[in-house]
Amino acid sequence: MIDIHCHILPGVDDGARTLTESLAMAHEAASQGIQKIIATPHHHNGSFDNPGQDVIGAVEYLNWKFQEEQIPVEIVPGQEPRINGDVVEDLKRGDILPLNVTSGYVFIELPSSHVPQYTTQLLFDVQIAGYKPIIVHPERNHELMDNPDKLYRMVKNGALTQITAASVVGKNGGKVQKFTNQLVEANLTHFVASDAHNVKKRGFYMQDAFEQIKKQFGNMMQYQFMENSEALIVGKPIHADEPERIKAKKLWGLLRK
Repeated sequence: MIDIHCHILPGVDDGARTLTESLAMAHEAASQGIQKIIATPHHHNGSFDNPGQDVIGAVEYLNWKFQEEQIPVEIVPGQEPRINGDVVEDLKRGDILPLNVTSGYVFIELPSSHVPQYTTQLLFDVQIAGYKPIIVHPERNHELMDNPDKLYRMVKNGALTQITAASVVGKNGGKVQKFTNQLVEANLTHFVASDAHNVKKRGFYMQDAFEQIKKQFGNMMQYQFMENSEALIVGKPIHADEPERIKAKKLWGLLRK
């Protein structure tokens, strides 16, 4: 299993604070069958900055420690950059890394409360520059919950999205879980990842999430999410079914609760 979104690098953001915590996270990941992790520290989010070359160095160090501790998990470089007007330029000069450096897939984090007005144009510019943007945890964005048609239009125009395992299993609340299920049902998401920050309050939940997806949506959907992560890490095209609009009656039922 591959986890494409994880805050496992020690001391660089609000994820693992120490090497000891990173090692604990790696042991937990291995116990869930995760063999490879893309380390995605926050970048340009107002609190943390982790330029590409710094991430590459931190990943090399952590892989060396995992080998020393005989932990069967490999880390590869990535980032979780907050959306801003300089994303394309930062990609070109290496300040922002595509996931696993050469895959061409790039994370884009939106603020939790809203969708900036320039988002559609930026996603278009990222694609014109030759990259494939992935909006992370859209199920936790308040504006998208209120108006999922905005996400539909972004996906229809070529953006991809990644939901969080914790959201699938209800760890982020019932409303978020219901919206997450709607995104899966409407083909508005393409990846499941942990977004793990530690082993206590913000853990992996990957096994539980895939079991839940299998139970609710069937084996094919479970395999599709897993295979998409495998394709991403080597830069291959992923499977994406035609997106659908979330029906208004389902949305009203969600918002009333």
